[in-house]
Amino acid sequence: MDRSEAVVLIERAREAWQAQEWLRAADLYERVLAHYPDEAPSAVWWYDAALAHKFLRNWAKAYELGREAAARAPRGEGDPAYWNLGIAATIQRDWATARDAWTGFGIELPPGEGRIDGRFGPACVRLDTGGEREVVWIDRLCPTRGRVMNVPVTAGRRFGETVVHDGEPKGTRIVDGREFPVFDELLLFEASGLPTFTVTVNAAEAADVEALVELFVAEDYGAEPASGFELVCACCSGGTLERERTTHGGAQRVSLAAPEGEARRLLDRWAAVTPAGRTWSELAPVG
Repeated sequence: MDRSEAVVLIERAREAWQAQEWLRAADLYERVLAHYPDEAPSAVWWYDAALAHKFLRNWAKAYELGREAAARAPRGEGDPAYWNLGIAATIQRDWATARDAWTGFGIELPPGEGRIDGRFGPACVRLDTGGEREVVWIDRLCPTRGRVMNVPVTAGRRFGETVVHDGEPKGTRIVDGREFPVFDELLLFEASGLPTFTVTVNAAEAADVEALVELFVAEDYGAEPASGFELVCACCSGGTLERERTTHGGAQRVSLAAPEGEARRLLDRWAAVTPAGRTWSELAPVG
């Protein structure tokens, strides 16, 4: 391939990119890169080709091309080539490459080798399953993985599952004056074995409901009262939402994540504290 043909193909790749024809753009970039892998602008072409496959959720190709892009990017300067490689390598479970990518981006990781299970703080992830969307809280295990800490109402999703999320926040949640980013889910990384149930509880005060949540959380299970769930439109979900942590007393449905025997044991324990003010009924599996 001579340089004039390469120039034409790169221009076509850029046009395909603008039209969001990701596969065509990536194919055109790769045709040029097969002949000119190390020209001055080649690092950008590698990056764009890898990013196109990320948009296509073709993680094997995003990983393959992302390694080439990162190999031509400066280390320790927040270059996005490392971030996208970190995501793809995580999904491929290549922990050595993922660790090197996050370090190359400029992130300090917990010492060690293999799987990254650190404490990167709380954040929110917008789950997306079959067109349904729900924002849940996660405990971030690494720059792109997080454990779901809510009991999702979206069908098929569970407390305790691990998701991979994108790196660019798409919204913000402000709780008690503190800001938390909202990321879009890329995929379900590890499913959770904890089943979901719903139960009707009668609680005299909000503190009684909070005590139920704390009881389940202390056992590494989940409890999500209906009074803590808020339905918002897609437009608002992608913006900044501010709210206070609120729980109401009275009769309401609560979603639980625990084995059935454990759920019944903890519900009985909770109700026994103040028998006149706490009762439960209608425990039923979800899904």
